[in-house]
Amino acid sequence: MVAYDSTSTSPTPQMGPDEMRGLAARLRARAQSVLLRHQPEQHRDLTTAAALLEQFADLAAEVLSSAAMIDRLARLLRIAGGA
Repeated sequence: MVAYDSTSTSPTPQMGPDEMRGLAARLRARAQSVLLRHQPEQHRDLTTAAALLEQFADLAAEVLSSAAMIDRLARLLRIAGGA
């Protein structure tokens, strides 16, 4: 059975934690720029977005780290004949 994809866009490559942190830093720098000094709503929005991206990057890094540890443990168990 063929799955039907209703979107006409190609899949977007996933960002890694380091790329997310870089994007957060750029958003924070833009929020601090002279252009947004007199636009408190945009300043707050960009600062909030940067903080959320940093939190998401931390979570993504933890998930990737945990997955790597689980993979290593599974390999060790196979080597030891346990699983």
